[in-house]
Amino acid sequence: MPRKTWHSLPEYQTFRAMMESSTTAAAARRLGLSQSAVSRSLSNLENRVGNTLFERDAGRLKPTLAAVKFNTRLDALFAALDQIDGPPVTEREHLRVIAPPTFANTFLTGHMGSFLKARPDYFLSLEFGPSEDVLLGVRSNRFDLGMVGVEPTLAGTKLVPFRRSMAVCAMLADHPLAALDEIRPLDLHGQNLIALSHRHARRSQLEKLFHEHNVSPRIVAEVTSTIAATELVRTGLGVAVINPFPITQQDTGGLVFRPFPSSISYQIYFVEPEDRPVSRVARHFMQHIRLHTPADAFSQVL
Repeated sequence: MPRKTWHSLPEYQTFRAMMESSTTAAAARRLGLSQSAVSRSLSNLENRVGNTLFERDAGRLKPTLAAVKFNTRLDALFAALDQIDGPPVTEREHLRVIAPPTFANTFLTGHMGSFLKARPDYFLSLEFGPSEDVLLGVRSNRFDLGMVGVEPTLAGTKLVPFRRSMAVCAMLADHPLAALDEIRPLDLHGQNLIALSHRHARRSQLEKLFHEHNVSPRIVAEVTSTIAATELVRTGLGVAVINPFPITQQDTGGLVFRPFPSSISYQIYFVEPEDRPVSRVARHFMQHIRLHTPADAFSQVL
C-alpha cells in the first residue's frame, strides 16, 4: 500500500515566502513569525519532501534547483487558494526597477507606461542610478530588476543580454562632418569633442583608438552620461562618440548620427538576482520590452 503523503499549508507558505524574500529575516517579517520558526518549518519541509531546498552561501540561503521546481509545482495550489478567497484584495504585485539615466529616461518610462496600461494589476517603481548602484541594488534585494550598458558583473547578480550596438558619432545636422556617410578617427582630428569622464571604460578605449591613429581632437567638455553628451552636442558645442541605444529611438531634436567603425561596441543587459527566482512581473516586463522595442539602424537584438 503506497505511503500516505501529508501536506502542510503553513510549511508551503513559509517556503513560498522564503523563495520570494531570499532571507529568513525578511520571510519572518512577512509571515509574522520568528526566524527560528521559519528555519524549523523549512527544515521540516525538506525532511518531508526528501530534498535539500536551500543551501547556505556567504551567509544567505540560496534556493536549489529542487526548490525552484518545487516552487513551480506550488503555483497551482496558491492559485486555487486565491480562487477560494475570492477577488484579490492584497496589494498589486510590485516590481522595483533601477537603471542609469540613459536607459531610465524616456526608454524605460515609455515602456512602463504602455506595460501598466495593459497590466493594471501590476505596480512598478523606477529609480535612477549609475551602473554600480544598479548591480549593488539588485544584489542586496533593494531592487528586483536592473538595466546596464556595462559588462562587469557582481556576485549575486546575473546579466541577461538584451541588445548590442556599435559606436556612433552624434552631431548637429549642419555640422560639416554630417556630410559623411561614416566618421572615422582621422575625421575627428582637431574637432571639438564632448567626451565621457575618465571613470568610464569607453573613454580609455576611445583615447587608445585616437593614439593608434595619431589623432588629437579638442576635448571641450567631459560628462558622465550619454544624455548629457547629446544635450551638449545639441547646443552646438561639438560632436560626441556615444552608444546609440536607446538615444536614436527617441526624439533626437535635430541631431544626426553617423556610424563610427571601430573596435568599440556596447552591450545592454537586464540585471537579475542570481540567488532568488525572477518574479512573474519582472519576467512579463522584460518580455514586454523585448516585444515592443522597435528595430533601428544602429543596434540589434541579442
